Amino acid sequence: MPIAAVPAYLGKDFSAASPGMRFGMYLQLWNESVWSKIKEKPLDKAKELNANDRQTMRGLLERQRLAFDVSALAEASFRLDALATAPFTTGLGNEHPTENGFAFLNPYGLPYLPGSSVKGVLRQAACELASGQWGETHGWSDEKRFSLPSPASGRGAGGEGFSMLDVLFGPKSNDGDTDHLRGALSFWDVIPQIAPEDSKKPDQISLAVEIMTPHQGHYYQNGEAPHESGQPNPISFLSVPPNSRFVFHVQCNLAFLGRLAPELNQGSRWKEMLEAAFQHAYQWLGFGAKTAVGYGAMKENPEARVEREKQQADSLVEAKRQAEEARRATLSPDDLAWEEHRPIVDAFRLQFEAANQTPYKPGSQFDNQRNEFMKIASAWEDAASRQTAGELLKATMTKAWGTPGNKDSKQRLKDAVSLLSPDAA
Repeated sequence: MPIAAVPAYLGKDFSAASPGMRFGMYLQLWNESVWSKIKEKPLDKAKELNANDRQTMRGLLERQRLAFDVSALAEASFRLDALATAPFTTGLGNEHPTENGFAFLNPYGLPYLPGSSVKGVLRQAACELASGQWGETHGWSDEKRFSLPSPASGRGAGGEGFSMLDVLFGPKSNDGDTDHLRGALSFWDVIPQIAPEDSKKPDQISLAVEIMTPHQGHYYQNGEAPHESGQPNPISFLSVPPNSRFVFHVQCNLAFLGRLAPELNQGSRWKEMLEAAFQHAYQWLGFGAKTAVGYGAMKENPEARVEREKQQADSLVEAKRQAEEARRATLSPDDLAWEEHRPIVDAFRLQFEAANQTPYKPGSQFDNQRNEFMKIASAWEDAASRQTAGELLKATMTKAWGTPGNKDSKQRLKDAVSLLSPDAA
C-alpha cells in the first residue's frame, strides 16, 4: 500500500487536505518496506476535490468579483469569462517526485493561473496581431509613437518613444537598463472553476491525470545513439479538465494611459483591443504549459458573453439617459416645453401635407384632426409652441384649400389663430 513520507503521528488519511497538500507533502507514492516510488496511479488520491475544496474554489472567485467591482471604476475594468476547450496544465517545471510539478495557489492548495502568465500570453497575442501576419490587426501596432509628457524617462520624451504594446504591458527591459516603465494594465490571478466530469453530478469534481510517454530517453538522457526501439517511460501529470471556467480580470490605470496614450482611452478603445488579443490567444496561443500540443485552448463563455453584452447595452442606455438629463438641466422652461410639444406639431404637419394632396372636403377626417390639434395647442403656454401652432393652423385655412364651410367652425379656427399667433392672424 502506498503511503506518504510523513511522520506517523500525522496519520494516513489525508482526504481532508487540499489537492496541493496531497500532491506535495502528503503524496501517497512511497512503498513502506523499501521506500521506493510506486509507479501505478500515483496521482489518483491527489486529484480529488473534497467539499471544502469546492466551496473554497467558488468562494475565491466570488471574492475576486466583489473586490474587482469595488476596486476600480467600470471604465477602468475589463472582465472576460472563458471556458477551456482542452485540458489546462501549468507549473510542470516545478520539482516533484513524479518529474512533473503543478502550480497550486498557497495557502488554498487549488490550481491557479498566475496573472503574470496571463500578461505574457496577452502581450504575445498583441505582438502577433500588430505584426499584421494574422490578418486584421484590430488596432494593434508596434510603431513607437508615444512619449512621456515630461523628461522622466530617457526613452520617453525626446527618446526612442513607446509603442502601444509598451504603454499597455510595459516595455521589455534589456540587460543593464536602469530606466523602467510599468504598463497601464494589471492582470489578476485566475482561479479555474473546475467542471464536473458528469453534468448530472455537479459535486463530483476532480482534476484530471494526463500521461506523457517519452520514447527517446536513452538518447536525450543517457547519450546513446537514437533508434526506434527505445523503452517508453509513462509519466503522469495533473491537469484541469476541459469545460472548466476561467474568469480573467484586468484593470487599467486610466490616469497613466491618459497621459501617455490618450487615444487608447477614447471610447474605451483599449478594451476592444484587449478583447481581440484574448480571442487570438484563445485560438492560437493557449494558456499554461504544453500549449504547442493543444493544451490551454479556450473560448469565451457563451452565457457570460450574452450577459456582458446586455450589461454593456444597459450601461449605454444609462449613459445616454444621464447625458439627456444633463442637457435638459441646461434648458429654460420654455425650451423644455417646446421640446415636448414639437412632436405633436410635426405629426399634425404631416397630416396636413397628406390631406393637401387631394381636394379639401368639409367635414373630412382632416377637419377632425385640425380641431383636435387646435384644442391641444390652445392649452400651451410657451411662446414658441403657440407661435408655431398658430402659423401652422393659418397655413391650413387658405381660400383655395382648407377653409371650413361651417361659419361657426371657420370663426373658431380664426379665433384660435389670433389667440395663438397674433402676428399670423
